[in-house]
Amino acid sequence: MTTLLHIDASVRAAKNDNPDHDSISKNISRRFINTFREQQDIGEYIYRDVGVNPPSFITQEWIGAVFTPEHKKSAQQKHILLESDQFISEVSKADIIVISSPMYNYGMPAQLKAWFDQVIRINKTFDFDLARGDFPLQPLLGGKTLIVITSTGEFGFEQGGIREHMSHLVPHLRSLSKYLGVTTIHEIASEYQEFADARHQQSLSNAYDQATVLAQQLSNMAAE
Repeated sequence: MTTLLHIDASVRAAKNDNPDHDSISKNISRRFINTFREQQDIGEYIYRDVGVNPPSFITQEWIGAVFTPEHKKSAQQKHILLESDQFISEVSKADIIVISSPMYNYGMPAQLKAWFDQVIRINKTFDFDLARGDFPLQPLLGGKTLIVITSTGEFGFEQGGIREHMSHLVPHLRSLSKYLGVTTIHEIASEYQEFADARHQQSLSNAYDQATVLAQQLSNMAAE
């Protein structure tokens, strides 16, 4: 049975009194999840809306607790790491991870970065060995599939696009994903939101279609 971890990062709700304020990224991720569920039962579904319920920012005390050997951690240090421990546990048991995020100021929301900072942790999701030379960090998890769903106000952030050099959302997610144990990444993007024209409607429709098709494909693979 598939364990699916779903992270939404938009500060907007999926549904609002004014539909113009509905979160695009959250609604596309819902399309993916609902389609997947129609194809097969999800063994465990874990959902976190970090946009609405943001994780704690890491602190000096958090860093001190992380680098204190397990057998020397105080009760207070263990308490400081409870949130991180829970997030890591959820990532560890997930087969599929869905992350939906808007682009804020050409990067990821601070709330999503805070989640990654809690999850990417030495001796939990990666280890460190200087014997590896210039690349001492190595992921400890593996075999996971990541679906990245993004919404942007402008367009052309893809590789070769006119704003590729301005994109700090998907490239950042790709870089961090290996420390979640991700080996396969699928990307779905809705663009042109600020233009509010036919291009946006087409991009949005394409994103919903991609979410549907990808969910069907992955559910079929999981059932095999």
